[in-house]
Amino acid sequence: MATKKSAAKQGLPQKSSATSGAAKQSAARKTAATKSTGRVSAVAAGAARASGERARRRSTPLLSAAATSAETALTESAATASAPAKVTSKRPATKRPATKRPATKSSTTKSAGSVTPAATTATTAPTTSGIAEPAPAARRAHRPRPHAAAKASSKATKQAGIRPQSPRAKRAADEAARRHLRVATPPEPSLRAPDPTATQTDMSLPVPGVEELLTASIAAMRMAAQGAGISPDEIERRIAATLAFLRRRIEGDFSVDEFGYDEHFAENVIFPMLRPIYKNWFRVEVRGLENIPDEGGALIVSNHSGTVAIDSLMVAQAVHDEHPKHRVMRALGADLVFQTPVLGAFARRGGSTLATGDDVDRLFAKGELVGVFPEGFKGVGKPFKERYKLQRFGRGGFVSAALKAGVPIIPTSVVGAEEIAPIIGNMKTVARLFGLPYAPITPTFPLLGPLGLIPLPSKWIIEFGAPVETASHGVAAADDPMLVFDLTDQVRETIQQTLYSLLMQRRSVFF
Repeated sequence: MATKKSAAKQGLPQKSSATSGAAKQSAARKTAATKSTGRVSAVAAGAARASGERARRRSTPLLSAAATSAETALTESAATASAPAKVTSKRPATKRPATKRPATKSSTTKSAGSVTPAATTATTAPTTSGIAEPAPAARRAHRPRPHAAAKASSKATKQAGIRPQSPRAKRAADEAARRHLRVATPPEPSLRAPDPTATQTDMSLPVPGVEELLTASIAAMRMAAQGAGISPDEIERRIAATLAFLRRRIEGDFSVDEFGYDEHFAENVIFPMLRPIYKNWFRVEVRGLENIPDEGGALIVSNHSGTVAIDSLMVAQAVHDEHPKHRVMRALGADLVFQTPVLGAFARRGGSTLATGDDVDRLFAKGELVGVFPEGFKGVGKPFKERYKLQRFGRGGFVSAALKAGVPIIPTSVVGAEEIAPIIGNMKTVARLFGLPYAPITPTFPLLGPLGLIPLPSKWIIEFGAPVETASHGVAAADDPMLVFDLTDQVRETIQQTLYSLLMQRRSVFF
């Protein structure tokens, strides 16, 4: 209290109760010096005023950090406290009204001589009145504003509905860029004639013509034939025959007889197609070709078997290929054969016709070689246990036709056809459903489907027997049923005995 009264008497301004720790320490030192000396010197008062002015300037918020200003204020306060405190000048100072500010915990200490510099530097800043205040949050730490440097993705741009560049602007930019391009003008075509002595520089491949393609194909086929062990001349001959056949078919240079036989088609398609099966698959051995006359009509009567009626085709192939005159056998077939869409046309073109008396008479009148298979579907569809047992030959209509025409009857026996597809069962219900005479069950059909219809490669033997003369009986003998029956039974017994003889001579089924 004495210190305050003496200060008021000297005209010094009174400080508020909320001064900082440095101001309290300075005041304590001044009080102690006043007590010891009794008067404050004018120099000390001036120094105190200068120190307060500097403190007020530093407390002004500038771009500097708050921590630096707080440390500077703490250093100057300590320097002022170490200097000798003296009473200020006699000049009375104007008294300022003391403003009460809330003091922080770190700026107020229990003892006058203790100061906490860490708390002062971190959380306080000097003000114009010398009182420390907490620094604003914006000035505590410098946090730069974030700057987005990445480019928005195309997906985000599309979702935001932002179009990077309109089509019109893009076309305008392309046109502007195209103006700077330089386009070379094409050279004018030369009208000069080409020099025949000049070297050809055109690297384009020439287009081959038809002759070049044919020559190259023939050369390739000759090389393939030499590699397969076939004569190149034979390959050329077959190629030439094929081309000639196509030319004649296109031009229509072929004829068809009244029965539908197409000699040109049979010679170039049917017989060549059956020849590999005849020679390589069944390996047919033919006997008794001398019994077939070279000209004039004759009737070939043969047994019928094989599930798939292929034996008639093999007999016709044997007559055409093995006979010296290459005669064509005109086979007689059932109605079912010619009612089948593809098979009927194929049979007609190959020389077959219906097994009727009128057709047979006309064929004999033309001097044709006629083939008949009297067993019919009964022989083809008989079970394997009855193999090589001839079925009934019908009523002998073929014998009557031969007697009427006076042509010889040639009994023919075929061994090997019974084993190409052995019948072990018959599906009668399926046969009636499809209108077939039989529906066979073989070791491969219907187990293997259509592949089961492929015949097994058995060894075949075809023997043409001695002809039975009919011309000596006269034309009226065709109406004698007893003679017809006797001749029919004679031909049947001849074929049956020949089959037994051939079976005894055969070494095995497939060899």
